[in-house]
Order: sequence, then structure tokens, then C-alpha cells
Amino acid sequence: MKTFLGRYEYQLDAKGRVSLPAAFRRGVAGSRYVLVQVNAPALTLYPESTWEKVTERLLELRRRQPEARDYVLWVTSNALEVVADKQGRILIPGRMQEAAKLDGGRVLLVGALDRIEVWSPAVFETSVPESARGFEQFSTQIFT
Repeated sequence: MKTFLGRYEYQLDAKGRVSLPAAFRRGVAGSRYVLVQVNAPALTLYPESTWEKVTERLLELRRRQPEARDYVLWVTSNALEVVADKQGRILIPGRMQEAAKLDGGRVLLVGALDRIEVWSPAVFETSVPESARGFEQFSTQIFT
């Protein structure tokens, strides 16, 4: 499995495309991804192989908990398959740009282990470091 680490800031082009960092493209089979917003305000970009696992979990959730049908429908209706072009760019449609508050056209691509998160740089800097404070207890569970 490819691991995505680090953060890279890019500019959306006039057509709403953003380049994926070379470090994120290396080791990924194919150029197909699924873009969805499940943890607002960020978008999440799943490589096809990771999305297949999410699909299995969504199907299982819908099967075991019929009341989750509308949630599964909401997630899948807002998901979009994107394909990286030969330059490694993906398209972020206008509605998803608005949902992620990518107002200035700047995009922060953040490695999140098995997926990539797409953030407004300003929103990321004001929300993530603040919400991560106080979680030092997790470091001893992971890095010892």
C-alpha cells in the first residue's frame, strides 16, 4: 500500500485542475481516484484501491443497517471519479471547490496515510493545529 505523507501547496488552474505532487503519484497503480467530502471542510481523494475498501464497508453498512441507506446514498451521490491527466493533474469541480472553501484558488494537498486530503491552506492552518493540541497522549501509543 502506498503511504501519503507531507503537505504541498498548489494553485488551481483556470479550469479547476490541481497537480498531484510527484511524491503522491509514485507507487500508485493507475491514475484513477475518487474525490468526496466526508469530513468537511476538507475533500478526500482516495486512490482506486483504497476506495474499493471503502465501497466494501459502505455495502456492508447498508446491508447490516438498512437505516444507513440515506447516508450511503448521500456519500455516493457526492463522490466523483477523477482521473489524473498526463501531467498528473486532477479536476476539482466548482461545487467541490466551494464546499472545501478553496476561494483563493490555493490548494493544500495533505498526505493522510492511505488517502490525500484537499484543504484550503487558510482553513487547515486555523483548524487542524488547534484541534490537534491536547492529543499528546496518542504519541506514546504510536511512537514508543
